[in-house]
This record gives sequence, structure tokens and C-alpha cells, in this order.
Amino acid sequence: MTTTVRRRRLLASAALGLAGGAGLLQAARAATTIKPDARSALIVVDVQNCFVSGGTLPVTKGEEVVPVINRLAGAFRNVVVTQDWHTPGHASFASAHAGKKPFETTKLPYGNQVLWPDHCVQGTDDAALHKDLRLPTAQLIIRKGYHPSVDSYSAFMEADGKTATGLGAYLKARNIKRVFVTGLATDFCVAWTAMDARKAGFEVYVIEDATRAIDLNGSLAAAWKQMASKGVKRIQSADIATA
Repeated sequence: MTTTVRRRRLLASAALGLAGGAGLLQAARAATTIKPDARSALIVVDVQNCFVSGGTLPVTKGEEVVPVINRLAGAFRNVVVTQDWHTPGHASFASAHAGKKPFETTKLPYGNQVLWPDHCVQGTDDAALHKDLRLPTAQLIIRKGYHPSVDSYSAFMEADGKTATGLGAYLKARNIKRVFVTGLATDFCVAWTAMDARKAGFEVYVIEDATRAIDLNGSLAAAWKQMASKGVKRIQSADIATA
């Protein structure tokens, strides 16, 4: 056998090995794809005009979650939507605190509070859901942050840690066991929703590419670390069987 023939056979063998490895990887991925069932719910957090380009508190590339969420929604029989729904002059607004600027912090009775620009004020177009959201199986909208003196990042519990929104009881009444969290922003309302869902006893997944973050002073990395410590699972939309 010549050196040239030997080399060709080695290359062919290597190519077959790579192809086989790719096939095994694809099969392994297919085997781990998650198929939402009747006990699964998609939670779409705060995909509102205020949090996308042109809004009062825009999350960078926030609108990019819309087509991802629309694609995912078709795989779920149970969909819950949340809306930030603040009163004018809300305690979480910097404008409600003399001498304070947006993104500074202050002490409120329930603890430290990031102060935000005025946003998602009740009844305004700024607070409306993004016009391109397509969620035909959504059954419930949870509005949060409507108590004037208490902020609410989580869809389950307001920032005082005492006032429930009722979402946990609703999901349990529907026999939901797993929740999949999407929306805005990863490091605030998505993260708090995911961690409170775990606290309430649900199996929880955050679909990373269906979220976008504010990332205020390293808040994104901190949020992922906190979520992981609570048992929240970090996945991608490709991990969900949508067909």
C-alpha cells in the first residue's frame, strides 16, 4: 500500500468518525429536548412598550425577545403574561424622591430599592404589551407594581416579600408543575419571578435567548448566580420542542 493510499484511508476514516460524532451529538440533543405538557406553563414577563426601544426604560434589544416568545408560545397550552403597572409618582420612581436620579438607590420600608425613570404608568401606551406579541393561548394577565409604595419585580410576590400576586395559587389550582420564564429584564423581573417560582415549589426554567437584561453594575451575572443557587435551570429556546 502506498503512502498516498494509506493517507487517503486515514482521512476517510477520520471523516466518518466526525460524522458519527456529530450524529451522536444531534441524537443526544434530540433526546434531551423538552416537550411542554399540560402541567407546563410559559410565563411572559413584562414585554411592554416601556422596556423596548423608544420606551421610558428600554432594555437593550428588548424587542428581540418577541419573535422568540411567539415561536415558543405555540408549544404551550398554558401561558401567563405579566405587566408592570405603576401608579403615577410610584415609590420606585426617582422623580418621587427629592435629589435622587434614576438608577440610584434608596431605603424603603421593605429594604433597598433601585430608583427607576418613570415607566409603565397605568393606562398609558408606554405600559401596553408589545403590539407584535402573538399569544393565542394566554389565559391570564398579572399586573404588578400597582401598590403606590411597593415595587414588584416578581410575578409571584411583591418586593415586601409578604404580598402575593395570586399567581402561585392560580398555577397550582391548574395542576402546573413546571414553569418556563421569558421576557424582560433577565436580571430583575425575570430573575425574581424564577426564584419565587422555585420558592413556591415549581420546577423552573429560564429560556435565556427569550430574555434580555439591563445589566446594571454587574446585575446580570449576579442574577444568573443567584438563580442557579436556587435550582433554576438555564436553557435556550432550541431546547423546547415547538413542533
